[in-house]
Amino acid sequence: MTEAAPLLKIKHMSTDYPGIGGSVVRAVNDVSLSIANGEVLGIVGESGCGKSSLGRSILRLIEPTEGVIEFEGRDLMTLNRHEMKSVRQDMQIIFQDPFGSLNPRHRVGSILAEPLKVHGIGTKSDQRQNVAKILDLVGLPADATTRYAHEFSGGQRQRIAIARALVLNPKFLIADEAVSALDVSIQSQIINLLNGLQKQLGITMLFISHDLSVIRHVCDRVAVMYLGRIVETGTITDVLDSPQHPYTQALVSAVPNPARRHEQRIILQGELPNAANPPSGCHFNTRCPGINATVKAQCLAQAPQLVARAPETPAQTSRQLACHLYTPS
Repeated sequence: MTEAAPLLKIKHMSTDYPGIGGSVVRAVNDVSLSIANGEVLGIVGESGCGKSSLGRSILRLIEPTEGVIEFEGRDLMTLNRHEMKSVRQDMQIIFQDPFGSLNPRHRVGSILAEPLKVHGIGTKSDQRQNVAKILDLVGLPADATTRYAHEFSGGQRQRIAIARALVLNPKFLIADEAVSALDVSIQSQIINLLNGLQKQLGITMLFISHDLSVIRHVCDRVAVMYLGRIVETGTITDVLDSPQHPYTQALVSAVPNPARRHEQRIILQGELPNAANPPSGCHFNTRCPGINATVKAQCLAQAPQLVARAPETPAQTSRQLACHLYTPS
């Protein structure tokens, strides 16, 4: 039986920003990954590692510098502006700040109907019906259409943002830190809402977060990002319960867990390096607690490639790992 092609496949994608004094900041660095139809892939890492830049580059809200972005087998990098507009009907995003991403001058009904108008979907009567349906789907009352965004709480505004992303019935959704700006009690409500909608609608999702507990609750697989690069990918259980990359191990050790209360936390020394002038070789070599004499020269000289690694136990599946500690020369 032939395995189904992924809905989204990224190959060697990089995204640069102009820096100070003519320098270049490589926010996304040679990233390759794929997402199967109906899957939720989590992207996790420290602030500044390139998570949001990755998500926006996939949609070409930020133009990638190089690489291939295949959506349903179609290379988005070859499309012009008009062609990308039609594709974006199937690819939507939920932004981190629900207040800043909603037009304060428009009522909610107008905000939710605007994507339908832009893409020429339905009559005005059809659009009103679609807006009413999507409001009900995200748990908001029908009279929300007559109110402005500032009249709602943070959690309600995020429901509006989710409704706007879903009103076009997309196949692929990017949730960019969709719950990080909310109180913890409201976070759980929005996470449960997203989980329910993903299962009900069968949407494929890229879920960006710095919170591993949220990633565990929402995602099927996870990719760990450090300074623009993917350093480890695998199933949620494999990566978060038995991390192998030293950076992933440090992230997991920082999450409070009563079952690991006797384990010593791994504390990384120093700050995230400057993306405009990253360390040579492996970008993590300046903070890596596992670097040793056997691989040090290789870590300093050569960036490790993301390669498949066989499972360590029968209960695990294969994962991808970019670390010379596991592939010494």
